[in-house]
Amino acid sequence: MICNVLSIAGSDPSGGAGIQADIKAMSANGAYAMAAITALTAQNTQGVSGVHLVPPAFVSDQIAAIFADIRVDAIKVGMIANAGIAQAVADALRLHPDVPVVLDPVMIAKGGAPLLTDDAIATVRDALLPLATILTPNLPEAAHLLGAPTATTRSDMVAQGHALCALGPKAVLMKGGHLEAADSPDFLVTDAGEHWFEAARTATKNTHGTGCTLSAALAAHIAKGLSLPEAVLAAKAYVAKAIADADKLSVGTGHGPTHHFANLSL
Repeated sequence: MICNVLSIAGSDPSGGAGIQADIKAMSANGAYAMAAITALTAQNTQGVSGVHLVPPAFVSDQIAAIFADIRVDAIKVGMIANAGIAQAVADALRLHPDVPVVLDPVMIAKGGAPLLTDDAIATVRDALLPLATILTPNLPEAAHLLGAPTATTRSDMVAQGHALCALGPKAVLMKGGHLEAADSPDFLVTDAGEHWFEAARTATKNTHGTGCTLSAALAAHIAKGLSLPEAVLAAKAYVAKAIADADKLSVGTGHGPTHHFANLSL
């Protein structure tokens, strides 16, 4: 049986991040992808030039419509944008406590534009983190959630991963792509233990949407029944291939997208 996965996130018209990336990544990893849109953005590979928010009540309506008709095997939550949308999503998720949730706390676009208002960070921390099966922050996002300096070492990643777990999520995947190192390690902490996932760093500027892509792939593998360490391993391998093949694409002049369908290319 093919699993159904719902993405709750913003739209990226350039196709590299957000809903568009989620649909591609979920599909490439064997899931049927669905989407409830929280925001429309005007962006390309050079950056974000505008954001138009969907009213919180209509975000709730989209999610309710899916659950009224379709079995949902996992949920990925991405761009939330403001406190009202964050609360609406939290209220909707609380109605379905048995569905695993991958929470990717999208705060800053690749080009540096803020995607989460300051007043929303507290709502995400207080209302959404306790509902997450797994939280997938990069190092600056983890620091924002904790009100702490950005991690610069593996020991910092471990400490902040445990600190985030204390805020309510069942597990935290600290993504180490921002470390100044030759490799790109990720650290997973769950109630069952700790795991490191190693990967070589690929020399490319085309990494737009990697966080969206990883969390969407992770949701697909969780929906298929993999354990969290197994799902992280599979999702990380998928993203590593997508990044390694990113330069085969010719999309824009800034931070281009990863190659979501690299495994299907001839």
